Amino acid sequence: MSKLQREMIELVKNPKEVNGGAEPEFEKVWTVPFISFKTSREAVNVINEVLRNKEMSDDDKNDKMADFLAENAFGNKITKDDIFNRLPGPGFNDRGNAQEILEEVLYFVAGGGQSESTKNFLAEKK
Repeated sequence: MSKLQREMIELVKNPKEVNGGAEPEFEKVWTVPFISFKTSREAVNVINEVLRNKEMSDDDKNDKMADFLAENAFGNKITKDDIFNRLPGPGFNDRGNAQEILEEVLYFVAGGGQSESTKNFLAEKK
């Protein structure tokens, strides 16, 4: 199992408190340990349908990515609402804004390749 790659996103645990002045608490949410070839193929289809579609609105693109990732990449450990309400929109680290993070995870599911922040986090844990 240790050879299987995983990716993560960081969600804010306490967004209401943060908006009231508290320090943010983050929850790391990991993709499922085993991503099947079928799921990878579906991710490629989502990429083709969503990211390469110039006519689809950004809202529709984000809905489609969030639905797919919550269900397939994160195994329903989180919901689309978690992604929309707890993932920082403008970004809080070097991974970019929320849409860029979703795209990064979608590309990971489609073909592997962890983000640098995930690689660094895992290297520090060893």
